[in-house]
Amino acid sequence: MEESKKRLYRSNKGMIAGVCGGIADYFGWDPTLVRIGYILLSIFTVFSGVIAYLILWMVIPKQPY
Repeated sequence: MEESKKRLYRSNKGMIAGVCGGIADYFGWDPTLVRIGYILLSIFTVFSGVIAYLILWMVIPKQPY
C-alpha cells in the first residue's frame, strides 16, 4: 500500500500570501488562530516575524490546484 506524503503548500485562500493558511492546513488547525498567533509572536519578537514570513513566502510553494 502506497502512502501519500503530506506536503506543506501556501494556501490559495490566503489573506496576504497564504503562508499562515498553508501552515494551518498542514497541521489541521484553524487558520484564524494561526494568524493571531503569528501576529502576537511578531509583535513580541520586535517584528522579526515579518522577516520569517517573507522567507517562508519565498520558500513554500503555492498549491498546484
